[in-house]
Amino acid sequence: MKQDHSSSFQDHSTPFKVALVTGAARRIGAAICRALHMDDWNLVIHCNQSLAEAEALAHELNQLRPHSAQVVQADLTKMVDIQFLASAAPAAWGRLDALINNASTFFPTPISGATEEQWDDLLGSNLKAPFFLSQALYPELSQQRGCIINISDIFAVRPMPGHTIYSIAKAGNSMLTKSLALEMAPQVRVNGVAPGAILWPENADGKEVVNTDKLAQIPLGTLGGAQAIANTVKFLINESPYITGQILAVDGGRSLQQ
Repeated sequence: MKQDHSSSFQDHSTPFKVALVTGAARRIGAAICRALHMDDWNLVIHCNQSLAEAEALAHELNQLRPHSAQVVQADLTKMVDIQFLASAAPAAWGRLDALINNASTFFPTPISGATEEQWDDLLGSNLKAPFFLSQALYPELSQQRGCIINISDIFAVRPMPGHTIYSIAKAGNSMLTKSLALEMAPQVRVNGVAPGAILWPENADGKEVVNTDKLAQIPLGTLGGAQAIANTVKFLINESPYITGQILAVDGGRSLQQ
């Protein structure tokens, strides 16, 4: 089990709404945290291996507004860690208003060499953790008439070559959004965001792998950038009280291409 790294300042009198963002240390997750923080949300920043970056993000946000962000480290492929995170998040400020299931692993799994370990990894982060976190946090989110946002993928609809297990996991994630929206209504709204080409993927060394040929497949001709996803999450949380069970594609028109 991992640790809560910022539990020294628990203030249950906070007037701010609170969001748990999984996989929040870097890239899209960090952009979501910054965007919500600018709207006066407090953040529970989840990470697994990127602890130093998560703590740096929390420090950045706490410099802007004291006692507004804290870090919880957990391995979301392990049920004991999922349960720990589900307990730690609402305990931080005595409430939870939004769960953003952003954490995800992504790598190719050609059918000739795909393994059970890869299956467990990809299904664990992209489907198992969002389900069981949503289940555990449903009572708290219901009290606040809160919401859940699941980060899906445009390849949940049209599979990505060589990424069968990932595509299966994201397809399940999209169905999870629709199913939970029915089951949790009217107390909790559940929606999804399906990114297309937002950021270049990273290699094992953490360096972006640029593929300019991909841009030709995008009608808008450019990457979306993490802020495009953060803005959509903000819209679904703050400005769409009558939207639930929907998955918004943020892909520059990529899903229109054959």
